[in-house]
Amino acid sequence: MSPTERPALSPGLRMAVDFGPLAVFFLVNTLSGGPQLSRILAATAAFMVAIIAAMVLSWWKARHISPMLWISSALVLLFGSLTLYFHDETFIKIKPTIVYTMFAVILAYGLATGRPLLQMLLESAYPGLSAIGWRKLTRNWTIFFAFMAVLNEVVWRSASWDFWVGFKLWGAAPLTLLFAFANIPMLLRHGLQTEPPADIPVPPEG
Repeated sequence: MSPTERPALSPGLRMAVDFGPLAVFFLVNTLSGGPQLSRILAATAAFMVAIIAAMVLSWWKARHISPMLWISSALVLLFGSLTLYFHDETFIKIKPTIVYTMFAVILAYGLATGRPLLQMLLESAYPGLSAIGWRKLTRNWTIFFAFMAVLNEVVWRSASWDFWVGFKLWGAAPLTLLFAFANIPMLLRHGLQTEPPADIPVPPEG
């Protein structure tokens, strides 16, 4: 099945795939009893299972797993495993910093070399967008990812575990969505079609 023939995920399923694992992480941490370390390990394990479930759901409904989801899942499983093995929440806390920094560096490299790396990651998310539009979008997301890397470091180093978990769901995820929507007027000025497909992969929230 070609990319143009793949069934698109509905908006609800897209939200479930992109942010469902994070919601599971938050809920398990909130509802689990016992000492903090037990809650950390339970929430991390649930996060890992949920990210795998998101990949299965995406493949089942759309016969496709976006590059963003592949990358996010690999890093969740890597840093989640380190958290479980060493019983140390530092690994899962620094995972967003590494994700954001990695994407900022990748996109900055694409800008410097003239390679449309963001376009490759987002696939056909923005039909009709001109080369100038892709460059501006890449620049914007590069700055955003760098900002989010710094913000995550500030939050996890200065706040409690529970505050950081809440920030992930109620802070980082909404900021990512708001930033994506804030770019739409610029994209429309640079050729974006007014009716993009429903199955739009969003950059990882970390």
